[in-house]
Amino acid sequence: MFMVLLFNSFLLLILEVPLYRSLLKKSFGELEVLKGIDFCAKEKEIISIVGASGAGKSTLLQILGSLSKPDSGKVLIDNTDIFSLSADKLSDFRNRHIGFVFQFHHLLPEFTALENVMIPALIAKDSPIDAKKRAVEILKSVGLGSRLEHKPSELSGGEQQRVAIARAIINNPSVIFADEPSGNLDSQTKGEIHRLFFDLRDLYGQTIIIVTHDNELAQMSDRILKMKDGLFI
Repeated sequence: MFMVLLFNSFLLLILEVPLYRSLLKKSFGELEVLKGIDFCAKEKEIISIVGASGAGKSTLLQILGSLSKPDSGKVLIDNTDIFSLSADKLSDFRNRHIGFVFQFHHLLPEFTALENVMIPALIAKDSPIDAKKRAVEILKSVGLGSRLEHKPSELSGGEQQRVAIARAIINNPSVIFADEPSGNLDSQTKGEIHRLFFDLRDLYGQTIIIVTHDNELAQMSDRILKMKDGLFI
């Protein structure tokens, strides 16, 4: 199972091992954003992290995803202490083991939907043939089989986010971190994207950790964690 552990100064994300307690801390100057977090996630679990703006949700997600370092604590994913890796090895590990979905899709405008999804696989040195085959399969699974050659400007907001989700899945990561993935979408499209996360979890088996202000999405999740002032409550 996939888990996130925090021991006294220790955050652990790991597969097929029980998760225990730990304290994760992060400050920016004198502002203490994370004050000590206990966190555990099981394999294939969808968890929503909720709370008011400024509670520390996005900072926590950035640390879990290796985009920011904690002041104290460790992050282990697949038995790897990710912050002990060199910059190059961490970048490679992130590309292979972690997927990201953001509020804004961050697609490259000059590339087609298919090409955007292939990029992480090509970075991982998969063959172009294998990368294309996998990307086509995933784009079909998110309902974009007829939009493979469309560029982002030719896609709706919901379609762009589907491409971003497909890109997050292409390397079959252990975990996907999603930061307000439906925050920029209309209500109907939000519902479609929310259901898509669950369909893809069942199809591909990732653990998905979502930061959201959307109560509908949170209530659909396997578990809700509430944050306030840098702590879970």
